[in-house]
Amino acid sequence: MSYDLEQENKEISARYKDLISNTYRTLDEENNKLIRKAFDIALDAHKDQRRKTGEPYIYHPIAVAKIVATEIGLGASSIACALLHDVIEDSDYTYEDLKKIFGERIAGIVNGLTKISIMNHQNISVQSENYRKLLLTLSEDFRVILIKIADRLHNMRTLESMAPDKQKKIASETVYIYAPMAHRLGLYNIKSELEDLSLKYNNPDIYNEITEKLELAKENRIRYIEEFTKEVSARLKEEGLNVSIKGRAKAISSIYRKMLKQGVSFEEVFDNYAIRIIYKSDAKNEKFLAWKIYSIVTDVYHSNPSRMRDWITQPRSTGYESLHLTVLGPDKKWIEVQIRSERMDDIAEKGVAAHYKYKEGYKQSNDDRNFEKWVTEIRDVLEQQQNLSTSELLDNIKLNLYSKEVFVFTPKGEIKILPTNATALDFAFSVHSDLGMKCLGAKINGKLVPISYVLQNGDQVDIISSQNQKPKFDWLDFVVTSKAKSKIKSYLNSEKNSFVEEGKEILQRKLRHAKINFNDEEINKLQKFFNLKSSQELFLKFQTNELDASSLRKYIESKNVFNNLLSRFKRNTNKNQHYEEPKEINLDMIVFGKDEEKLNYSYAKCCTVIPGDKIFGFITISEGIKVHSDNCPNAINLRAQYDYRVIPAKWVNEESFKNRIKIEIEGLDRMGMINDITTVISGAMGMDMKSMSIESNNGIFTGNINLEVKHKGQLEETFKKLKAIDGISRIRRI
Repeated sequence: MSYDLEQENKEISARYKDLISNTYRTLDEENNKLIRKAFDIALDAHKDQRRKTGEPYIYHPIAVAKIVATEIGLGASSIACALLHDVIEDSDYTYEDLKKIFGERIAGIVNGLTKISIMNHQNISVQSENYRKLLLTLSEDFRVILIKIADRLHNMRTLESMAPDKQKKIASETVYIYAPMAHRLGLYNIKSELEDLSLKYNNPDIYNEITEKLELAKENRIRYIEEFTKEVSARLKEEGLNVSIKGRAKAISSIYRKMLKQGVSFEEVFDNYAIRIIYKSDAKNEKFLAWKIYSIVTDVYHSNPSRMRDWITQPRSTGYESLHLTVLGPDKKWIEVQIRSERMDDIAEKGVAAHYKYKEGYKQSNDDRNFEKWVTEIRDVLEQQQNLSTSELLDNIKLNLYSKEVFVFTPKGEIKILPTNATALDFAFSVHSDLGMKCLGAKINGKLVPISYVLQNGDQVDIISSQNQKPKFDWLDFVVTSKAKSKIKSYLNSEKNSFVEEGKEILQRKLRHAKINFNDEEINKLQKFFNLKSSQELFLKFQTNELDASSLRKYIESKNVFNNLLSRFKRNTNKNQHYEEPKEINLDMIVFGKDEEKLNYSYAKCCTVIPGDKIFGFITISEGIKVHSDNCPNAINLRAQYDYRVIPAKWVNEESFKNRIKIEIEGLDRMGMINDITTVISGAMGMDMKSMSIESNNGIFTGNINLEVKHKGQLEETFKKLKAIDGISRIRRI
């Protein structure tokens, strides 16, 4: 392929100028020289490299640096690191070279980014090892994770050039690992975009449908916001307030979650956009003005008190501050209104990175401490749980990523922020590990309660402890914070560590005798094969002789079958840059891989698959190939953690297959409704209705129907005809 190098050099220069146009206004000459030096090194390092699109590779680090500068708001050192983030991995430049040129701090951050990147390319049995690496680097310098999030965001924005199976793998890992981390660091816009782009590649039909409906509703949305602004602006100006009012559509992924959670259509999601009022203020009057604006808005429009959220009086642990209220706006439609100062908006847009702009005059120290406390907590969890598999570690830490929060008080009146559903025991561990270990019970607002009591907003908590108390296994059933879980598990595990080590040595000997390597990947496979929760459990079973040489022989036999299957689909995986749809051939049911092989398979129990659904195969260790729907609740986890075991699959003869599915119908109860439904299903569509249950309550009926379906097209046509029946308001496949 030929390239216009002169034109490309002009484009590189233009993109660099666009980047620095955002920094010259805020950075001094020395910092801008640092960015220029980093750009020159990156340009030299990547001079002969191109992306899969054919573009010069340098476009990518420039784009990542721009995200770091404008969308996250980091300074010169971070922008330089973003420009250099692939230099060590992709060129002859070493850590020592960068250390000499830029110093230890920048070289260290780039080196941290390189370690994460290398992990992405390794064939690791549990992909979320990346997550452990991300968290470890976070505890050293959180700029590493911020730059890595920017890197992943640009990769997601330019994912079109990848093969569809690769797109799904990257999209699944993004929503599994990077979106929760962006959320926890307060990067809400980036988190939403990562989730939206992941949905675009994991479920393109849904993504396109919601996108089109949002576009169709755009004109009405603009008109609605203009009317709201006109009504409120006049009152705000009378009070001498300097504000800007803007509307925004909710994230596509957020709308889709509501559709799933509430079992409603797009049209029934009543708050798919919001209005934001941003005001100018000095530090002294910031909180006062927020409540003044709140008072004016609720004078104009009726508010819904149950949906009011005050994140200004007590900010979230991420530092997020805003007043959220829901009002009955123009056209008598409910709409969410967010009230925040320019400072609050900056932090809401750019997360923890924006905190350091507002050290003077604003009460930000508590928020910074919350963040630093969270980082310390993550570090403690990592240090305490070295024996856990990464998937278990991931589950423990993700407890605190998306969780909502509850605010409680110590006996001295200090506020503690804990996840929703946290218990008195979680509170004890949050105060001090030793207090948690010796916790007997608690007094909540002066009343004695057990340690399993679930905390409510505003509770005052006084912990009762005893020197004779020790952690018990059932404590793990009701604690929710990662700190409490890790400390309890650490104590419980300490007594059996010697047995674990002994079992580990026994297994090592047996594997060595069988000429099998002892490594993390093999341990994970053994764990899965014997259906055990952790490597510790595996070692203990060998120590107690519950598992022995005969058990290991069964594993080796299944492993040979598994490896034969896997090796077929690993050939040429990375050789073809351009994906081609496999040609239709006349085989039965489902074929696998680009060679369209006819193999034995069974259907996964976690999802209902019908012909016409988009599907994929997953090679299990002990049960051969399992077929999953692309919309399976486990699809994202499988692609994120075990992508090398996911194989393309397609239908070839849909008519030869039937599958039973369940649908739910809701509507107005009336005479003849059941007859109309059965006429469509059994008459017009000729479907076999296996069972039907209908309940009526105050004129509203809900029904569950089990059907034998031949293929997706038949189901979609049935839904279309059922929706046309007078009185039916909602239909969904369960």
